[in-house]
Amino acid sequence: MANAQKWQDAMTRARDHAPFLRDLMDRETALTEVLATGDAERALTTAREAGSDADDVGIALRRERRALALVLAIGDLAGAFDVARVMRELSGFADRALDAAIADALVHRVRDAQPSGMTGLALGKHGACELNYSSDIDPILLYDPETITRRDRDEPGEAAQIAARRMVQTLSANTAEGYVFRVDLRLRPASEVSPLAISFNAALSHYESSALTWERAAFIRARSAAGDVPAGEDFLAAIRPFVWRKSLDFGALDEIGRLVARIRDDHEGPTEPGPGFDLKRGRGGIREVEFYAQAHQLIHGGRDETLRSRGTRPALDALAAAGIIGADDAREMGEAYDRLRTIEHRLQMVNDRQTHQLPEDPGRIEAVARLDGKEDGDALIAELVAITDAVGDRFDALLRDQGNEVSPKNEDAPSPVRLSKLGFADPEALAARIAGWEDGKVRALRSEAGRAAFAAIRPELLDALAAAPDPEAALNRFENLLTSLPSTINVFKLLEARPALLGILARILAVAPTLSDALARRGDLLDTLIDRTAFALPPDVPALVEQFTGGTREDYEAQLDHLRREVGDLRFSLGVQLLDAAHDPLDVGAALARTAQAAIVTAAQEAEDEFAKTHGRVPGGALVVLGLGRLGGGVLTHASDLDLVYLFTGDQGVESDGRRPLSATQYYNRLAQRVSAALSVPTAEGALYEVDTRLRPSGMQGLLAVGIDGFERYQTEAAWSWEHMALVRARVMYGPDEAADEVHRIVRETLWRDRDADALRADVLDMRGQMARHKPGGGPLDVKLSRGGLVDIEF
Repeated sequence: MANAQKWQDAMTRARDHAPFLRDLMDRETALTEVLATGDAERALTTAREAGSDADDVGIALRRERRALALVLAIGDLAGAFDVARVMRELSGFADRALDAAIADALVHRVRDAQPSGMTGLALGKHGACELNYSSDIDPILLYDPETITRRDRDEPGEAAQIAARRMVQTLSANTAEGYVFRVDLRLRPASEVSPLAISFNAALSHYESSALTWERAAFIRARSAAGDVPAGEDFLAAIRPFVWRKSLDFGALDEIGRLVARIRDDHEGPTEPGPGFDLKRGRGGIREVEFYAQAHQLIHGGRDETLRSRGTRPALDALAAAGIIGADDAREMGEAYDRLRTIEHRLQMVNDRQTHQLPEDPGRIEAVARLDGKEDGDALIAELVAITDAVGDRFDALLRDQGNEVSPKNEDAPSPVRLSKLGFADPEALAARIAGWEDGKVRALRSEAGRAAFAAIRPELLDALAAAPDPEAALNRFENLLTSLPSTINVFKLLEARPALLGILARILAVAPTLSDALARRGDLLDTLIDRTAFALPPDVPALVEQFTGGTREDYEAQLDHLRREVGDLRFSLGVQLLDAAHDPLDVGAALARTAQAAIVTAAQEAEDEFAKTHGRVPGGALVVLGLGRLGGGVLTHASDLDLVYLFTGDQGVESDGRRPLSATQYYNRLAQRVSAALSVPTAEGALYEVDTRLRPSGMQGLLAVGIDGFERYQTEAAWSWEHMALVRARVMYGPDEAADEVHRIVRETLWRDRDADALRADVLDMRGQMARHKPGGGPLDVKLSRGGLVDIEF
């Protein structure tokens, strides 16, 4: 009876102070009657079965979520479930929901199949089984191209992205039944440019080669939670050496120190409990407890496996048992964590909002306190002051241990007088702007190490920017570079070691926005300019293909990433050579064309090999890639797209010999799509080239790939004069020598045929006139389109 009374009291407090819970009780009347009996386990069982009669996965999950939200909240308020149990139940539901949504997404377009080939990794509080009451989830979606459930005509990557989007929609859409979880996929590798789902091998390559310290911290709590769980566990085992290093270098220790300091620096709200105080981000809050444990785990967990707990309290206990922190510290931080998480849940129960802030209105603070069972808001604030002081003092000690107690003021900041002498407009505003970079507005300069590295090159950098052709533009782009890169320490250290690069950087920033944008995405591109070998023109196409292939890579996406890095490095270097007048512009254009042809050869070879795994090869057939436009002419610009025509040889009636055979025409059209995607689709390493296939026979209405015989017939019987003009610069980029000779024969015979000179002249002038009307020059300096410019010369 006493137990039932506690549940009745909890339900009364919920009705009085939590509109969300009141609405749930009114809606879920049968479940509310079970709650009134005080039978906690029966209520939980009933809640888990709430969606069992729904055919739609989304509806079923939303009903279960509503029921669990009610049972866990009332059970929490009644004291039947401690905060650890509440977090475990919420995390378990998240596992079930993510698993069901992935399975539904995979089989949605392949109804009779079994879901396979995709894994959901749980990170953050979900991974640690510490989800809060109204939490988002932050999964990473990984897939296996060989086993992912898909339609025959879908590429693995395409199927994975479609499934990922459907999964997000299933969980996060707010319908009449509510929502399940808000889904945040930004913790995936290179989230700015990468697809929503990433192949296992591509992710493994990222974590082995280019991941950051904060990603190591995130993976302390990673767990394979949904989909193909064993595959996820294998992946986590494979990256364990990345997360748990046996020995840390000083750079890694410094970065841990900067992460610790950033926990405090990133928050700008009230520093003490009161209206608006953030229980998660404020001083002495939830995040400081979590990172207090994680920082010690990162430093010591590589050598001591007992410290690798996902949960915060188990981690604190393990650190105390190992003698790394004191037993009192572990106990007080753990108890503080439990209580802070409990109050956080109270805040979120009120309106089912993902909030961590105490209300600004004292009356609403009073309501939260009453919901918690306290006498008034002042009592709640007083308790929070004691808790956050204890946590904050220990976090302060951690800051001191990592050398981040005080950030020294920058005494060498440039003065308005010096900036005026350099010739900058409005030097006072510029001085304030530069000071703002170092006052926390720029992420890369929030650490002492970042500011010190910047200070070491700042005078010479400002000199170089002032000497640039357009100082203001150079300065603006430098600011974009600063704000875009997650860390600039290596860039600054390189510039300090190679002062000559400062002048080159300033010219890039002043007059080459394309190169500036490339630098903002990849600061390590400056590494390509360390010595004068970077100013040598690239070798011939076969040597470049060998360089771009880069040895054996079993994973297709990893090879495409490698290709993009290599081509990006080379194109950036060639752009700088052009800017620096290191070579004749036509020689640089020819080098860009060689680079593009080598990229086509590499992408086509890799695409053919990958395609053959499923569809085999066409006996007696071969793909031929014909380049036109500037690519075919052998002189590209930095921003040129690739004009390609896909052809194939052999008997069109033959089928391929793989486990999923295709007719020759289907085979080469789908292979051509694969090659275009290999060249143009952005990966984790960004984009490569724009591909234009509109010059193919019959243009956009024609097949993407046609047989060589059909190509010859079209040129003989149906092509327009302008299509023959395009053949003037046609050149085979890829394909067997015999096929290339045959294509070049067709091109020669097409071009050398007898023509009516007057009719041809009329066609050419009409074509140029239409082009001028549809794409007029952009002004007197438009060297391509203006009268007498490059297009006129080419015509």
